[in-house]
Amino acid sequence: MKIRKAVFPVAGLGTRFLPATKSSPKEMLPLIDKPLVQYVVEEAVASGIEQILFVTGRGKRAIEDHFDISVELENHLQEKGKKRVLREMREIGDMVNIFYVRQKQALGLGHAILCAKDFIGNEPFAVLLGDDIIDSGRPCLAQLLEVYEKHGGSVLALEKVPMEQISSYGAVRAEKIEERVYDILDMVEKPRQEEAPSDMAIIGRYLLTPGIFAVLESQKPGKGGEIQLTDAILKLSDREKVFGCLFDGIRHDCGDKLGFLKATVDLALKRDEFRKEFEDYLRQKLLDEDT
Repeated sequence: MKIRKAVFPVAGLGTRFLPATKSSPKEMLPLIDKPLVQYVVEEAVASGIEQILFVTGRGKRAIEDHFDISVELENHLQEKGKKRVLREMREIGDMVNIFYVRQKQALGLGHAILCAKDFIGNEPFAVLLGDDIIDSGRPCLAQLLEVYEKHGGSVLALEKVPMEQISSYGAVRAEKIEERVYDILDMVEKPRQEEAPSDMAIIGRYLLTPGIFAVLESQKPGKGGEIQLTDAILKLSDREKVFGCLFDGIRHDCGDKLGFLKATVDLALKRDEFRKEFEDYLRQKLLDEDT
């Protein structure tokens, strides 16, 4: 079955970026000239997704406004003759069909996915986390879709991370079945380094079958007292196959301040309009520090 729908859980409080996120969603932090969440929506659309559900919470109205039509702004741009910017603004509102549901309590990622049950119905679907920005020639989600189309089942995006960082992720034990594709045998949510089954971590891209909802409905809270998606996927793997895709690309963890800064530099250096001047500025800063 073709995967047409994607879920974006965006109800989190973004406490790692306070005070910037006190009144503005973390997902709307600007990475150069676009909010974080727009990069991820564009990845979903480029991968063939037709409908997106944002699972929101209090204080997330800015996300809805961003993907809505702004008549006043468009009229202003039209009057000023700013045709290029006007076209870009219209493209944001027209890129995909977007829906919203409220997660009334912050009970974990698994609970956020459960909130999407009525929207998804009996279809396989994608889940994308808005603070993982993945720079790749082929969209990360499209790489997962290729695995799904060949093998079926659920598919998780995997990345090898330093073992000293593994406790921040869900880690997997997996058997390689072909280049970059793994059969998932076990997974542990945020394990201590000595308990981690490998250095392969689950990152913020998933393809899930609708069977996950039956698991989530009876799922008990796990780490942090939350309903963990990793725990539910592990139970799902007892009933059906779950695969991992070691995706090709560079992931920027923009839920972390240092990761956000690195993403800004890396993506800025790919922008033709100011790459040369920015490179010169960075080189000069390094020279100034050495003198």
